[in-house]
Amino acid sequence: MSSAADYNMSSGYSPNGIVVPPWLNKGDNAWQMIAATLVGLQSMPGLVILYGSIVKKKWAVNSAFMALYAFAAVWLCWVTWGYNMSFGHQLLPFWGKARPALGQQFLLMQAVLPESTHFFKDGSTETVWINPNYPMASMVYFQCVFAAITLILLAGSLLGRMNIRAWMIFVPLWLTFSYTIGAFSLWGGGFLFQWGVMDYSGGYVIHLSSGIAGFTAAYWVGPRSTKDRERFPPNNVLLMLTGAGILWMGWAGFNGGDPYSANIDASIAVLNTNICAATSLLVWTCLDVIFFKKPSVIGAVQGMITGLVCITPGAGLVQGWAAIVMGILSGSIPWFTMMVVHKRSRLLMHVDDTLGVFHTHAVAGFLGGATTGLFAEPQLCNMFVPVTNSRGAFYGGNGGMQFLKQVTGALFIIGWNVIVTSIICLVVRLIVPLRMPEEELAIGDDAVHGEEAYALWGDGEKYDSSKHGWYSDNETNLQARNKAPSGVTQNV
Repeated sequence: MSSAADYNMSSGYSPNGIVVPPWLNKGDNAWQMIAATLVGLQSMPGLVILYGSIVKKKWAVNSAFMALYAFAAVWLCWVTWGYNMSFGHQLLPFWGKARPALGQQFLLMQAVLPESTHFFKDGSTETVWINPNYPMASMVYFQCVFAAITLILLAGSLLGRMNIRAWMIFVPLWLTFSYTIGAFSLWGGGFLFQWGVMDYSGGYVIHLSSGIAGFTAAYWVGPRSTKDRERFPPNNVLLMLTGAGILWMGWAGFNGGDPYSANIDASIAVLNTNICAATSLLVWTCLDVIFFKKPSVIGAVQGMITGLVCITPGAGLVQGWAAIVMGILSGSIPWFTMMVVHKRSRLLMHVDDTLGVFHTHAVAGFLGGATTGLFAEPQLCNMFVPVTNSRGAFYGGNGGMQFLKQVTGALFIIGWNVIVTSIICLVVRLIVPLRMPEEELAIGDDAVHGEEAYALWGDGEKYDSSKHGWYSDNETNLQARNKAPSGVTQNV
């Protein structure tokens, strides 16, 4: 009988083989790819389903397609130039050098974020660069799905009226001139990173930027048709909840993958994510019951999202009790801005932000970043933040300065996105109209795509058996009965 030693071990499993180099940690690599896939599922199919269901029936296909297109377009832009503009060698204090992330030599080497070394003011090294124990291919994959979901979240402000051709041009431009700036500045070794602004998993890079950019783009694109603004009911609430559920569960990868390792801080981040989301959902629902006398399913989804967004900047940096406090704030303050402030503000009423992305992502993202500056716990900060002795204001020391850094970082993201998004919209407007023509706005999906979401009778039209039944008249019905085989009754 042959022993195991008689067989040659496959190079794919050999500890010394080129497929398993000494620096590779299979557990970290597996978790990073799983986390990336979870984030990808938030977009495809999570937000595709949510967007296609939460809008009016006539915009279901177009809304889902905007998300689908953005997900695909970002991939090609990311590996061609976007990754290295966000995480590569520095070109400017807020921007990396554009180069492809496609070559075998680059993708198979050990992951490294070249400009993530943190320096003291005198130029000496404080914290060395991040060097995860898996290949660059895993890092490129993980960061790409973050970039993709940012564009899809932004699209939520523009549903129901943006010219699809304009959207197709807008996506690569905004990724290049807005997203990469925020990512490099806060994550890739840029000036906000060096200053010590905390953004654990994208409260600023993803949520604040998408909320502000979406609101700005909505201003330039213009509103939906008057009929759609007055009445825009979801076409499938249960399917909307399916998309929302995928979004919530996918957030485990969103926040759990950002330590770039399957370590104990990742566990804290995932737990805090769910604590904050659940608290926020319950607070939002209670406010709906108190003021509107009934719980709203859409409101519960909004509360879930604001909780997930709020905890993102500090998921692995705060304690569980702080996650509850952040959930209470994220379930109440965005509710107040959406339900009260929005209806009293001339600017907010003028800009048609279809899904209220300004409130659910910009307000909640800013709130999360600010509260991280209050509640960031020193021991947890030491596990993740490159600036030594970092802490929130609640813990004394230099915590007050940290809060100031958080607010300043948010103001940079807000200002950059207002300016750059406006410029991009004005440039796109020179090529194609930003808003659909009125005839397309009146018809919806059938006019834009030649397709409809459901094979049902007309939008708002009552059922008429003579028009919508299997047979359109009594004569045809009678002929069908007469032709039926003996003993068989036609169901007509």
